[in-house]
Amino acid sequence: MGVATTQQLQRYYDQYRDTEITFTKDIIRALGLDPRQIYIKCNRGQWPCIINSTSFLQAKIIVGAKGGAFQALSDQSTSGINLRFCFLESENDLMSFFVAGHVTNIVPYMNSSELAVITIAFNQRPPDDLIEAVGRLLEANTNAVRRREERILINENSKRKLGLVREEAIVLIQNVPRHCIVRNLSFSGAKIILLGLSQFLTNKPAQLRLEFEDPNEVITLNGVIVSSEVIEGRKDIVACSITFADKIVPLSYKLHINNFLTAVRKTQLSASDQIAQQRAMQAKMAAQKQNAPASSQPGQTAQNAPAQTEKTQASQPETPETNGNA
Repeated sequence: MGVATTQQLQRYYDQYRDTEITFTKDIIRALGLDPRQIYIKCNRGQWPCIINSTSFLQAKIIVGAKGGAFQALSDQSTSGINLRFCFLESENDLMSFFVAGHVTNIVPYMNSSELAVITIAFNQRPPDDLIEAVGRLLEANTNAVRRREERILINENSKRKLGLVREEAIVLIQNVPRHCIVRNLSFSGAKIILLGLSQFLTNKPAQLRLEFEDPNEVITLNGVIVSSEVIEGRKDIVACSITFADKIVPLSYKLHINNFLTAVRKTQLSASDQIAQQRAMQAKMAAQKQNAPASSQPGQTAQNAPAQTEKTQASQPETPETNGNA
């Protein structure tokens, strides 16, 4: 998980405060949530539970209607309620924290008499770790629509920022695996180069498999080859454009693309700010120079002072000395 600035965390909180996410398998995988380590704790004990959804204001958990957790949470006298979140930061490292709250609603789960959904409203703003994890995911979903066509040219720098292990990949075309080289990526598609004949590739279903790190994973992207063109000078090599199936693009892939685009955006804004500051400083110095009084210019007073003194002496008549014998 990356390190978000205070301003970015505040923006996540303000923009997505009321947005609720449901913990599907895809979201659990993308966030690195460890569902086996989710607990509800209060003054009567601690029990494992299933987390159904969360926002920055509340969470919904599922517990057995006949268990100790349900009995404790349905009792209004119960205090010290805390929900434990747990995320996998790496293969061996866990990040966990508690969020204090209180029960606001209890309803049966899908009309079941065995399970109940309990809403836990947070007593205060949740920890920054939760805001960062959920905020990044919601931002990636938003940008997947707003910036879906922005292409990322694959080179050494972009590979590092994307976490892409290598540009060489495997693409399955009509279930036949082929080696290819990835030339660019976006939320909505990719451009690849491979051996083949364009007339036999266009409009064919394709599965592109990309290997990423941080975390280490192979992401499969389903789509269709919408166009292909022959590489100049090589009739046996074609460049194919793949459009992904939007509804099934994995969230983990969206996070990689979004992290790159936001990092590039920050760099551009930082450079623009520096240029703006330099221009403002130059304009300020130019204004000060124009508004400076003429007498303040160096050397002017020293040069004009002797001339003014001589002129004054010449204009005054000489006074005769007093003679005591007159």
